[in-house]
Amino acid sequence: MNIKKLNIANQKPKVYEKGDSVMWTDKHVSKQLLGFHLNPEIDAASRTPDSINNTIEFILKCCNKSQMNILDLGCGPGIYSEKLTAKGHNVIGVDFSENSISYAKAQAIKKSLKIDYVCKDYLELDYESQFDLVILIYTDFGVLLPSERKILLENVFKSLKPNGTFIFDVLNDRNIKQKFIEQKTWSFENNGFWKPKPYLELTNGFNYSKEKVFLKQHTIIDETERIMNYRFWTHYFSTNDIVEILTANKFVNTKHFENILPATDIWNGENVTFYKTERNE
Repeated sequence: MNIKKLNIANQKPKVYEKGDSVMWTDKHVSKQLLGFHLNPEIDAASRTPDSINNTIEFILKCCNKSQMNILDLGCGPGIYSEKLTAKGHNVIGVDFSENSISYAKAQAIKKSLKIDYVCKDYLELDYESQFDLVILIYTDFGVLLPSERKILLENVFKSLKPNGTFIFDVLNDRNIKQKFIEQKTWSFENNGFWKPKPYLELTNGFNYSKEKVFLKQHTIIDETERIMNYRFWTHYFSTNDIVEILTANKFVNTKHFENILPATDIWNGENVTFYKTERNE
């Protein structure tokens, strides 16, 4: 094993430096993710049923309209899309994962639900003035790099009808920084999350306080000694941060909501703030 190469791959990178591997399009990893989405006992990809139901109830209270046209960004296997469709709304779900979209389409047919699912990066949206509501759930807003965030907000703004609503959730900055711990761990797997064959996993956590972002880095070394770096950036925000970002992107009437979700882990409870904002033209 080339220790020098491994040591370089395992160092703290510059802020927002991208990894060389993407889990959403990897056939093996995306299957593992789909399993996490569908497991009601864990919050690893989709939230637990109680949290999901709380979120749906919150969304519909915020937008008390019938037969809305809704765009569900990062829809995964369609859990929120199905519930909103069952409430009488027209839903388009967009997700980057082919496995998740294939599963969602099959479930919609099985349950006789009319949902339009699209396998696409939501940074490449091309809708215009079509939706009453756009949702982005499970702190996806915070995983985007600032340049990606700007693209997302431009696309969301364009896709909304005048006075349309955008609802999303983020990790707030009140307590979360203390819960993101910089640490190094390693493990060996014969057949695990990252590979169906033996691999070594080195996991690092890095905090970038100035940018309010935490990096979880997974360095995977397989039997051929190939080194792969998966990097996941997670931002945390104050309310002022979010209002400033949204105002700069022409959104108005921004409101925040606390404690919508049960307190189960750092991705729930008091650590998560929901935001509702609007396009005003």
